[in-house]
Amino acid sequence: MVEPGAALSALMICLLAVAASADIAYRIIPNWIAVALALLGMALRLPAGPYALLISLCIALAVFAGMVLLHARGVFGGGDVKLLAATCLGFAPAAANRFIFVTAMAGGVLALIHLVGRRLVRNRPPRAPPPRGSSLLRRIVSIEIWRLARHGSLPYGVAIACGGIWVILAGSRN
Repeated sequence: MVEPGAALSALMICLLAVAASADIAYRIIPNWIAVALALLGMALRLPAGPYALLISLCIALAVFAGMVLLHARGVFGGGDVKLLAATCLGFAPAAANRFIFVTAMAGGVLALIHLVGRRLVRNRPPRAPPPRGSSLLRRIVSIEIWRLARHGSLPYGVAIACGGIWVILAGSRN
């Protein structure tokens, strides 16, 4: 029999993976994913008691407020703001700290990959899109090269998903 907390954690991992995929494909994180993650997070924190849920809610609100300020300065997208806060809601304070730290580290690696990619595609003529029937990976790489050449945005939802999945799999939810 699967423990309810484990099933909810697995669902949370799936939602984070979908959010990362959507961010890569469209540079948009759908609102329903943030709402679902917030509800799952509350369901995961509720067994620890109402006080634990209240603390997690306060942390998520503080993260949301800080991220809104960064969003206003153009540092993060709105989907990133919602995804980060909603994911925080499912973690106890120590796990939320680890989540933010791992997310920041993953974001740094992602930024380095993007900077290197931009240097590699600089001064390259645009390529034709891959032919119909090409593999998904080939189409994604082709689109990312096109975005890098045009200095497109960083899909930070990937870093947020990495941070959340890392903390969940490490078992440091409480």
